[in-house]
Formats: sequence, C-alpha cells, structure tokens
Amino acid sequence: MRRTALYLWALAAAPAFAQLPADAGRWVSDTGNPWTVRRVPPIRMQNSPRIDSLIRAGNLYLSLRDAIALALENNLDVELQRLQPAIAETELLRARGGGIVLGQPLNVGVPPVGLGGPASPLLTSTQPTVTGAGTVPTNVLNIGVLVPGQQTFGLSTAPLLPGSPVPVYDTALTAALQWQHTSTPQSTAFLTGTNALVVSGPTGNVGVIQGFSPGTAINFSFNSNNQNTNSLRSTLTPFTTSSATLTVTQPLLQGFGMSLNRRFIRIANNERRISDLIFRQQAIETVAGVIRLYYDFVALLEEVKVRRQAVALAEKLYEDNRRQVEAGTLAPIELVRAEAQIAASRQDLVNSEGFAREQELILKTVISRTGTASPAIRDARIIPTDPIPAPPPVPEIRPIQDLIAEALRNRADLDAASLQLANAEISLQGARNQALPVLNLVGFLQNSGLAGQLNPNAVFTGVQVVPPPPDFLGGFGSSFLQVLRRNFPTYGIGLQLTLPLRNRVAQAAAIRGELEQRRAQIQRQQLENQVRLEVEDAVIGLERSRAAYEAAVLTRRLQEQSLAAEQKRYEVGLSTTFLLIQYQNFVAQAQATEVAARGAWAKARAALDRALGVTLEVNGISVEDAFRGTIR
Repeated sequence: MRRTALYLWALAAAPAFAQLPADAGRWVSDTGNPWTVRRVPPIRMQNSPRIDSLIRAGNLYLSLRDAIALALENNLDVELQRLQPAIAETELLRARGGGIVLGQPLNVGVPPVGLGGPASPLLTSTQPTVTGAGTVPTNVLNIGVLVPGQQTFGLSTAPLLPGSPVPVYDTALTAALQWQHTSTPQSTAFLTGTNALVVSGPTGNVGVIQGFSPGTAINFSFNSNNQNTNSLRSTLTPFTTSSATLTVTQPLLQGFGMSLNRRFIRIANNERRISDLIFRQQAIETVAGVIRLYYDFVALLEEVKVRRQAVALAEKLYEDNRRQVEAGTLAPIELVRAEAQIAASRQDLVNSEGFAREQELILKTVISRTGTASPAIRDARIIPTDPIPAPPPVPEIRPIQDLIAEALRNRADLDAASLQLANAEISLQGARNQALPVLNLVGFLQNSGLAGQLNPNAVFTGVQVVPPPPDFLGGFGSSFLQVLRRNFPTYGIGLQLTLPLRNRVAQAAAIRGELEQRRAQIQRQQLENQVRLEVEDAVIGLERSRAAYEAAVLTRRLQEQSLAAEQKRYEVGLSTTFLLIQYQNFVAQAQATEVAARGAWAKARAALDRALGVTLEVNGISVEDAFRGTIR
C-alpha cells in the first residue's frame, strides 16, 4: 500500500518535469531560462554592398537582375515581411504555453506605380507638336506615382473568437514562506486555558500547476506550518503540521478534448505557413514592381533619345531654312516657323528628361534602404544595361484553362486564404464548445502529518490525558514522514456542474463564428474568381500589347518612309516647312509609340507571370534566397 502511495506522489510531481509529448523537444529550449526574454537583433539600415559595387565614375550601372537583387536585399517592404515568420514563431510559442494567438498583419507592400504606370499620362499622350507650341505638364506633383501602396493579402482578418478556455501548458511552480504572530482574545478560558491565545511561527507551501491537452488540470501542493502557542490545553507545542494535496480536474463537456484544447496551436501553425506565403507574395510584388519600374525607366530614357533627335532635326531644319532665306529662295516666315519648332521640341525634351529623373528617383528608393540619403546614391545617375525585350516572333500559345489551373496551384494568396478559412473553422470549434455546460470530474487526495514537542505547561484538570504516540514527537521530519507513509489520508471524488439558465454570450459567439466562417468561404471564392480574372485579363493584355507593338513598328517604318519622301520634296521646293515639321513630329511620335508599345508588352509579360504566381521562378529566384537577401 505504501509503495502504491509513493508511486502516486511521484506521478503527481511528474508535471514539474514534463510537458506535452509533442512539445517535449521544445520544452527544454523554451524553458531552459524561463525568466529572461531573448532579445531581438536590431534592424540593419545600411544598404547591401552590391549597390556600391555597381557605382562607377558617378554612374550606377544597373541590369534588371541587379535591380531585382538590390530590391530583395534592401527594400524595406521586404525587410518588414522578414519579421513575419518570427512573429508567427512567437504565436506558436504562445499557443504551446496555453495562450491565445494574437493574429498577425496581412498587408503586402506594393512598389510605387511610377511614371510609366496606369496613373501616368506619360508615354502615350505626347502628341505631335505641329503648331510649334510644345507640351506642358499640368500635373507637376503627382504623389500617387511616387508613394508605395498596400494590398490586403488573402482574406480580411476576422475577429478571433476565444471560445472555451484552454489549459495552461506551461508548468508553474508556486511557493510561499511567511512568519506570522496572532493574538486572539478568548470568550472562555475552558478551551485554551488562557484569555488571550497567542500563536506564532513560520508557514511554508510549494505547489505545481500543470494543464494537459484533454483539458486535465493537475494541482499538487505541499504545505507545512510550524506553530508555537501559549494554549494550556495543547499537548504539543511547538508543533508542525504538514499536508500534501493532489487535485485532478477533468472537464467532461466544456473544455474537453485534445483537438479542442490544441486549437490555438493548430491556428498558430497555420499562421506560420501563412507568414511564409505572405513573404513569398511580398517578394513577387517587389520583383514584379521592379521589373515594371525598370522597363518604364528604360522606355523613358529612349523617349529622351527620341526627343533629342527631334531637337536635332528641328535645328537642322532651321539651319537649312536660314541658308535659303539668306539666299532669297525662301520666305522669312519659314525661318520663324522653324525656330518655333526648335523651342517646342526643346520643351518636349525638358519634359521627358524630367519624367526620366523622377522615375530614376523612384527606382533608387525601391532598391535601397535609405533612398537618397546617401550622397553617392543621390548623385549617381542610373545607366540601365538591359534593353526592353521585344516580343518573340512566334507567340507562345497556351490554353487559358491551363493557365488558370497553374495560377490556382501557385498563387500564394489563394493558399493563404485556404489556411485562413481553416483557422475560421478551428475557431468555430472553440466557440461552439463554449456554449456547453461546465461539468467537471474532480478528484483529490490528501495526506497529513503532525509532530511536535510535549507542552510542559499543559494543564488538564479533571480530564484523562492520553499521551501522544511516539510518531507525534519530533519536528518537520517526523510530520513529513507521516505524509509519505499516508498515516492520515483523505480522498474524495465528485462532479461540479455549472448550468447557465441563459447563455447569450456563448450563443452569440458561436453564431458569430459561423457567420465569420461563411464570410471566409465567400471571400475565398471571391479571391479565386479574382485570380481567374487576373489571368484572363493578363492574357488579353499580352495579346493586345503584342498587336500594338507590331502595329507601332509598322507605323514607325511607314512614317520614316513618308518623312524621307517629304524631305526630298522639300529639298526641290515642292513642300513647305509646315509639312516637313509635321512629318518630323509624326516620326518622333511613332518612335515614342514603338518604345511605349515594347515596354507595354514587357510589362504585360511580367503581369502574366505575377497572375500565375511564377514571378520568382521565371526570374530564377528561390524564396529562401529572397528571405536571406542573398541573390546571386
């Protein structure tokens, strides 16, 4: 019997040295020093060495690959998302300890639109200045193209439903030690032999509290109290009382079940997977944005070249007209018209150069951590080394259903939406369980002990005094041995029922949980529909931009032929300066349109990759390298 008792006490103390079986490996690392918090390293705000290595003679020679690598190394939106997995780990650690997850932000940063994006009136609106008036930008401060945006990733975050309480899985050791002196007046001296009972001495107790996945809660405590009293009716003084109590509580309705009580751990695991998907989507958005900004910048520089050629043609026409006017073969008014065309062409050149510098500024901000705070980066002029690719001679044709199926497999936001829907269902499980009555099975086992010294001042008049047994003589050691030997056991078992007569809070939470689940289902379907729409729209955009590019190439060739013919007519006096200027502007516009069309195709190709969720793979980037910021 005593061996059985010792086994039970060892079993009761086991929670102090054990944790959930699934977490046994992490328990040592998590609680090796549970009273200190591991410090989070500071954020590195310096740019990666790559950007300095690309600056030569005051110019930043930038390929598209380098631009992508610099953005993944330095962009602050990417750096912000690098915190997401660590936040998810804290959520998991918190849930493993029995805490409620706090949730995490679901926003993804989108690079600025830039001056070649949908909000910009840049590349396709420059019209031939046949009147010699030039173009003047009326919106000289377009903040929308400079400021990065935000988009919600996956579904909107639903309010977390705490549901029924979960056990605290982190073992807690409690202890108390105090010394107390009390003096209590007595209404009769019969019981204590004195009119003022004085008791003094130390009291100490230790305990262990542990929760388990099925909802089981174990509370083990050991108490010891040493008292010295002036009572004349006490056989022992001073004396020590000791007791060890084991209480086990097992919920039978509300709070019962491993799946229920580990729901926050499951949610935290899903959040950890969502954080990885969020980072992947951030990397995709950043790479796609850099590709768009880079090609727009190249297009703007080519637009500048076109405008410089237009200025050169206008200046050549002016010189030709001046010589003819001096020779008396041309009216002086033609010289005025040629001079007006020079002014208009220079105005257009200034506009294009200004747009290119603004785009350069945006690109510098996206690929660096400090933007233009560094003088070397601020003063460097970006020299792009990669041209805008032209569409291949033979277009790649894939069935639209194959593209949509690929997108549904690869889209990180769609995978995250599925995980968020799973979390909504897990949360609903806890909300429904909270509506159940509380019915707990409670068992307790207590062993007690008593030991002390004979009271030399004890007085028992007219009462037969039974001397205490030898085991009662001694101190703390004697009382502790009595506890171990189970000399004085007390035990019991029972049920505790809490039956709410009205349960509106829990019922409302359960209904809210079902509504949030329905919302998540609808939003998941909306997102899937959006994915299909994005893929089909990207395919249409790719086909349209290809057709526009082919038309722009043909238009540019025909306009160049027309200009050559008109130039010959002008040289023999069969044309006018006005018509020649008009044809020169037609050629300039055709060249600018061709550049814009080629850039539009390249951006449409990148948009299709983004819609399919394969931007990183197409550009030879792994998520692991992007997270480490080590792009080769």
